[in-house]
Amino acid sequence: MWAFARDRLLAGTLSVVGGLLLWEFCSRVLVANQLFLAAPSQILKAIVALFASGEMQRHIAISAAEFALGYVIASVLGIAIGLGMASSARFKQAMQPWISGLYATPTIALAPLFILWLGIGIWSKVLVVIFLVLFPVTINTEAGLRTTSERLTEMLRSFGATPRQIFFKVSLPSALPFILAGLKLGIGRGLIGVVVAELFGSRAGLGRLISQSADAFNMPELFAGVVMLAVAGIAMTAAFGWLEKRLVPWTKD
Repeated sequence: MWAFARDRLLAGTLSVVGGLLLWEFCSRVLVANQLFLAAPSQILKAIVALFASGEMQRHIAISAAEFALGYVIASVLGIAIGLGMASSARFKQAMQPWISGLYATPTIALAPLFILWLGIGIWSKVLVVIFLVLFPVTINTEAGLRTTSERLTEMLRSFGATPRQIFFKVSLPSALPFILAGLKLGIGRGLIGVVVAELFGSRAGLGRLISQSADAFNMPELFAGVVMLAVAGIAMTAAFGWLEKRLVPWTKD
């Protein structure tokens, strides 16, 4: 077990190190122009400088607040709507056109409209995040609850189990892997929403940092913003993987 985990870690580490060395070589030798491609060493230097000046902390704090608010609101609403759709056929019929239509709508294209309505403050970005995260959570929650075994449910009813007991003992554990998968999908979509909304109009945030750096052709700082987003996505996805192992261990071999 430990040997397998060690081999996986070693393979992943070697892959990352090899990729970074290849990137450094291409940017230093093949391209050799900082206006087109920044080397990892240059990006690291830019990150250190941004942290030293306090600018990076300010951008991260704004983007984190926008993401956290939108993600939490969308998660609560998505799980609630999914529960309602799974438990009531009439509610599902009422909500299905809205879910299908809005999920297929390019929400990113609506970001300028949200900014027009709510201004360039935090809430226009929060609304974009909500629209991007809500639907994966809703769809996965509803799908997970519908996978509950009917035979098992009927057996519990025959033994006198109440609807509350059936929900907490059978339906919710059955749906939990799907709900966690929807929440995990929402991480990437939420981060994209924050950045794109900030690109359209904001005073601060990682999207604003990326936009300013692109306008100034400052590739190291541009990639610094991208790296911070990638690190945040990796960390949150890993945290959900850890949580999944503890909450739904029966899904692992």
